Amino acid sequence: MKKLAFLLVLTFLAIPSIAQEKKEIKEIPDGEIFTSTQSVTIKGRTISLATETGTFQLRDENDKPIALFGFTHYKKAGTNNRPIVFAFNGGPLSASFWLHFGVLGPKRIEINDPNYTKPAPYKVVNNEFSILDKADLVMIDPVGVGFSKPIGDAKWEDFWGVDQDIRSIGLFIEQFIIRSGKMNAPKYLLGESYGTFRNAGLVKHLQDKGIAMNGVIMVSAVFDLQHLLFGPGDDTAYLIHYPTYAATARYHNKVKNKGESLESFLDEVRAFTQNEYAPALLKGDQLGTAERNAVAQKLADYSGLSRDFYLKADLRVTNGEYFQELLKDKGLTVGRLDSRFTGINEDLLSQNALTDPQSDAISPPYIAAFKDYLYNDLKVRKDWSYTTTASSRKNFKWDWKHNGNIIWNMQVAVTTLPDMTSAMKRNPDLKILILNGYYDLATVFYGVEHSINHMGLDADLKKNIIMKYYEAGHMMYTHIPSMAKFKKDVDEFIDQTSN
Repeated sequence: MKKLAFLLVLTFLAIPSIAQEKKEIKEIPDGEIFTSTQSVTIKGRTISLATETGTFQLRDENDKPIALFGFTHYKKAGTNNRPIVFAFNGGPLSASFWLHFGVLGPKRIEINDPNYTKPAPYKVVNNEFSILDKADLVMIDPVGVGFSKPIGDAKWEDFWGVDQDIRSIGLFIEQFIIRSGKMNAPKYLLGESYGTFRNAGLVKHLQDKGIAMNGVIMVSAVFDLQHLLFGPGDDTAYLIHYPTYAATARYHNKVKNKGESLESFLDEVRAFTQNEYAPALLKGDQLGTAERNAVAQKLADYSGLSRDFYLKADLRVTNGEYFQELLKDKGLTVGRLDSRFTGINEDLLSQNALTDPQSDAISPPYIAAFKDYLYNDLKVRKDWSYTTTASSRKNFKWDWKHNGNIIWNMQVAVTTLPDMTSAMKRNPDLKILILNGYYDLATVFYGVEHSINHMGLDADLKKNIIMKYYEAGHMMYTHIPSMAKFKKDVDEFIDQTSN
């Protein structure tokens, strides 16, 4: 009897512990995928596409579930080893609907480039410029945007950072190509804006895991983020932005001598920037008055601003100041993402522009039309919320530290250029296609040229980097002639690198 009582006491004492254990176990949700059949007509030929949209359960290196990872996959029906392109936008963090509904997918939104598009109903059309006749396509939404979110013990901050982001997308790509049987297919990365910065690190990360890319496509690239920052004591950003200021002034008829073509005009501006502007800034306060005035006059002649404005600015004008000043006499400001776009200047007394006309003009049609396609054509559950940018999430914060950017416990750079350099040197067959908009003041073309010229590549290896230019902005595909050129350039690149 005593033994029975003892056992009952032990059982009673164990009950709260067992209950507590059960309470602490987190339910790990599975992904959910919605299937449909889409089609696209390119060059008169209609292609049927088996389509998947939704999330699958992403696992870490030890096969522990860490996220529901969102994507859309278009696969040409009846094919296996076609090339496959993994594509994403930038931010950080932005969802991939810009590229998806702008140029890559089977449908695209029509906008009134370079002006404002009227409110709904918006026009969605067959995308004759899609790459789906050349490759299967996976549109990726990193954790924090789209439908992607952490699960289990994982937290948002496990994904929100330069290296965290590269790791999680690397895991996704590896698990996806295994899942879809594409391990032996030609493989490509395609990123826009911060997506190019990600690409430069991701291509090496995947290569180190035994997954070599046939090619990497960079849309509106930046590899050294400090090039975009007008930091105190650092003149680089002023120099690399200047040719795009000049291109913008020429577009808006603010320069007297336009040259024979935009290309010849910009060659002249590049030469001035390198041979006169850079040495002048290097001299600092040792620059003589006569030389200062001469340089200020040339800066004014090419950029459309006044000599006095440049003198007051000590020859250094930030992009925000340029947006605000160029067309202030007309009560307008110009776009950062695409300086062809103009909008109402909301405060003529402000030193910096308050808004980006390009973003204001195209965001509503892109977002509304894509969500209509997502929930109605792709058949995603309507009780799922599609997050377009992680900045809308509470406590969103990006960790900018990257392996190799820290010296003596200090962050000395924000760059993935050494990663791309290493990847190219260890895989001399790797090709890089870089698409640059002349009117892009978010990631400027002269900054890309500066980065490439500082990679330390020999002449033969440097030929693996192919540069293309467009008379449009950051999202050059809003401009129909540039969209056609985008299609041609990407098609040729895939053809050349997939055989």
